[in-house]
Amino acid sequence: MKYISTRGRMAPIGFQDAVMTGLAPDGGLLLPESLPDVSGRLPAWAGLAYADLAFEVMRLFATDIPADDLRSLVDASYATFAHPEVAPTVPVGDIHVLELFHGPTLAFKDIALQFLGNLFAYILERRGGRLNILGATSGDTGSAAIHGVRGKPNINIFIMHPAGRTSPLQEKQMTSVLDPNVFNLAVDGTFDDCQHIMKTTFADVAFKERHALGAVNSVNWARVLAQTVYYFHSAFRTMERTGARTVQFAVPTGNFGDILAGYLAQRMGLPIRRLILATNENDILSRFFNSGVYGVASVVPTISPSMDIQVASNFERYLYYKVGGNADALVSLMAGFSQEGELCVPLNANGIVDDLFAAGRGDTAATLDTIRRYHAEHGYVLDPHTAVGVLVAERTAGTAVPTICLATAHPAKFTQAIVDAIGEEVHHPVLDALSDAETRCDAIANEVDAVKDYLVEHIR
Repeated sequence: MKYISTRGRMAPIGFQDAVMTGLAPDGGLLLPESLPDVSGRLPAWAGLAYADLAFEVMRLFATDIPADDLRSLVDASYATFAHPEVAPTVPVGDIHVLELFHGPTLAFKDIALQFLGNLFAYILERRGGRLNILGATSGDTGSAAIHGVRGKPNINIFIMHPAGRTSPLQEKQMTSVLDPNVFNLAVDGTFDDCQHIMKTTFADVAFKERHALGAVNSVNWARVLAQTVYYFHSAFRTMERTGARTVQFAVPTGNFGDILAGYLAQRMGLPIRRLILATNENDILSRFFNSGVYGVASVVPTISPSMDIQVASNFERYLYYKVGGNADALVSLMAGFSQEGELCVPLNANGIVDDLFAAGRGDTAATLDTIRRYHAEHGYVLDPHTAVGVLVAERTAGTAVPTICLATAHPAKFTQAIVDAIGEEVHHPVLDALSDAETRCDAIANEVDAVKDYLVEHIR
């Protein structure tokens, strides 16, 4: 399996090179040259345990890693999860909740980043050299990435977060990791600013190569690959439980990475009838799928901070497929977006962008009400991101097929929102242990050169 850039200006590379490259040298995102059709494998995969299924899916894409080595990487990555199913799907009222928060940092990012951290270490051990990871986070990616590589030899990690715009517990999970290879940067700006700094730094190819920069954000293909697995796993479990032959997924998303994984799983042959895309007030993605216009607005701080994003880094991968794999057309669209802050695609005969997607938004009041209702009616506490997905699903899903809602984080990570919704705190021992933890973090200006200078100074 070889990997190409969405912008078409690099030669195909292997899986290990794709992992270490992160963002393509031409500024594009990496994708496999073709997606395998796995529809004939689904019956054999349906009863597999999570790690076994992950191995079967990933081996189709990681063809330059010996099977025994890949199996060991997968097993080590999911041995850290607290639930025996890794990502269980549980019925809650009329929906099915896919719990993705049983990893070390209680967020769905663990499922990809535990694997990616082990993958980085494996490749470096065999190739030699070093890796300096530069990442941007709106909340959960940072702590999951840090916990994936903390203490690993030959790796440093530098994570930027928007100062004061993550939840206090999300920030504490990052800044309380004191391993000498971990650096937290509080950027005076928004997540989109952090993401712009990261992409601009990676676009300086000479700087990137000189300082061995790598990516853990969902621009890294291995992140998206690992996330496709739980779509298969949850669909199999839900179809077995309900007798259904197809399912639909509701996905709260800001950066489009999580729902992109479902889109790719569907293209590979998983029987997904519909993907329900849910945003908060920062609704660039839901506006696009309903209008065909992808236009930047100001970021609005909300109670679901991981979705407080206007420029979705994985949207380019979807757009590449939307234009039929035409890299020149993709480059033209992205250039226009860079200059004008807007791009447009035509609507289909049904008046929407894509029949596979339904899209909607949920504001703060509706999100809090959803948390309150599910607690009162089902004794189940949704975190504010998951609640956005659930309320949009309630408005758009219907009852024709089972609806699976992705639960992206444990509610205990969002204390104030939960108290505002149900009048009491939810606790988790992992988070309670952070209350008196020592922290380390450096404030930094919202400037590309400031971050570059910091990297040069602190790279070991």
